[in-house]
Order: sequence, then C-alpha cells, then structure tokens
Amino acid sequence: MRNLAPFVRRPLALTPLIDVIFLLLLFFMLTSTFSTFGEIELSNARKGSGAAVTDVERFFVQLGAERLTLNGQPTTLEDIGASIETGQVLVSLDPDTSAQRLVDFLQLMRARDGLDVLVLE
Repeated sequence: MRNLAPFVRRPLALTPLIDVIFLLLLFFMLTSTFSTFGEIELSNARKGSGAAVTDVERFFVQLGAERLTLNGQPTTLEDIGASIETGQVLVSLDPDTSAQRLVDFLQLMRARDGLDVLVLE
C-alpha cells in the first residue's frame, strides 16, 4: 500500500550546529600552544653629569632592510660582529628597517661584554 500523504519538509535546526562550532572553538583554543617570543632589553639614554667621560671608542652603524654600514663603510652582520669588541655603538635605523633585522643585530651585539648599544630615534 502506498502512502498518499504529501511530503512535508521540516526546517533545519541550527542550534546544535552552533553548539558544535563553539565546542570546537573552545577545544582548539585550549589545546593550542602559543609561542613565546625572545626579549631584548633596550635601555634608555642616561642623564649625564656634564663632566667629561673617559674616551670610549664609538662606532656608528646605519641599519636598513638591505643596507648595513659601519662608520660609513658597507659591511655584513658577520664582519661587524668581528670588528666591534668593546666601546659604544650608535645605531641609526632606516625607515625600511624591519623589526627582525634590528633584533638580529641586537642579539649579535648583546653577546659582547663591555659594549654599550644605543638605538637612535
């Protein structure tokens, strides 16, 4: 015997779907690992007393996205690490310098004792 009643389509309930999406979101938020970023300590310029300080060898570094100069001479990160041992390094940043490039340079300089690095604005 054939069913002669017309087929009635019921509306789809979205509440269970939304519940599942929130549960998945909660699961992925709780199980994900957030990476930690390395920290580099930047010190501000100190207020001077106005008295003459002992002579310190100073180096001027210009740091850009593609450019790295030491006292006006083009160089590389490896060479600059070998040529600067102690003293004071003044770093001038080009407008196109990325934060990662600055961090790479500062990590290289941080490995040396007796070296004072000052990033100019």
